[in-house]
Amino acid sequence: MSKEYTIRRKVFTLFGAKFHIYNSAGDLIGFSKQKAFKLKEDIRIYTDETMSDERLLISARSVIDFSAAYDVIDSRTNETVGTLQRKGFSSMFRDSWEVMDEDGHPAGKIQEDSAFYAFIRRFGMNFLPQAFHMDDIDGHEVAHFRTHFNPFIHKMTVSVHDDASVPPMLVLAAGILMVAIEGRQQ
Repeated sequence: MSKEYTIRRKVFTLFGAKFHIYNSAGDLIGFSKQKAFKLKEDIRIYTDETMSDERLLISARSVIDFSAAYDVIDSRTNETVGTLQRKGFSSMFRDSWEVMDEDGHPAGKIQEDSAFYAFIRRFGMNFLPQAFHMDDIDGHEVAHFRTHFNPFIHKMTVSVHDDASVPPMLVLAAGILMVAIEGRQQ
């Protein structure tokens, strides 16, 4: 069994991006409005569009970085949930991320499923859907990420296995971050 979430980002939004996060019942459980033209990534997730109850912060450690690291922080407790670090050189050919726990120790990895589709997408075929899997440090799959083709809305389904050893909040943050970064690559 697994829990399923959907992350949606409108493609044609002036001056920034808006993300909506839904649970499997279709209820809105998260919202983010990203400002345009920011050099350092700072994504804040709220419970709804009123943006009155912040739950999650995804913050880049540095300004533009080839192998950027993003800290994921629980906004209510101000505690680090974990860190997601893009694997710079290897992500040029096939998107790859390292997942670290709250203490900065390796907790798993995220990798694009198909090297062939990744190669084709790099040469102008961005409409091809992407799929990723997240494995824990022992190589067991804990989550699966899948994008869906739609020219107006970038949509990703995130399936988190019930027995996942990686916190679900960190898995969802990974999905949000991938949608945000993918949105700038299109």
